[in-house]
Amino acid sequence: MLEIRWHSRAGQGAVTGAKGLADVISTTGKHVQAFAFYGSAKRGAAMTAYNRVDDEMIMNHEKYMEPDYVFVIDPALVYTSDVTINHKDTTKYIITTHMTTEELKKSQPKLADKEVYTVDCIKIAQETIGRPIPNTPMLGAFMKISGMYDIEFFKESMQRILAKLPQKIIDANMVAIQRAYDEVK
Repeated sequence: MLEIRWHSRAGQGAVTGAKGLADVISTTGKHVQAFAFYGSAKRGAAMTAYNRVDDEMIMNHEKYMEPDYVFVIDPALVYTSDVTINHKDTTKYIITTHMTTEELKKSQPKLADKEVYTVDCIKIAQETIGRPIPNTPMLGAFMKISGMYDIEFFKESMQRILAKLPQKIIDANMVAIQRAYDEVK
């Protein structure tokens, strides 16, 4: 089973991102979960969202997991939350930050021996979508790091998911996904 944990602040789109990823995955015949845990339900409060993916029916509905991937879409949470909790030796971290991976690892010793990838999803979202909602860029970076799906298949699937939005916003999200895919390091 593939497990993903998102670290975010309420209002940054982690729940929507987790649900969007689940929607894409569900069209490929896999079983999937997307759920969230809110400490405080206020905008800006730290929160986590989760995905589970498996070929078999998923009977585990606990929030506890040993994630294969950890997405951090608010860079401050690297310092204020333990994003490495319950990690495995093989856990991969995708973190939105303006820093290089080396700078980030140096500034947060808990990440020093981890497999960490960085991309500035907030900047990408601001420049493409016009709002600092970094969920779709994070998914673009995930497609690159995981190789789960071809980026064109993923973008086509996301266009279907975002279909209720104005075309201008859909197009901006496609650019954001592609940029993060291209820029993650």
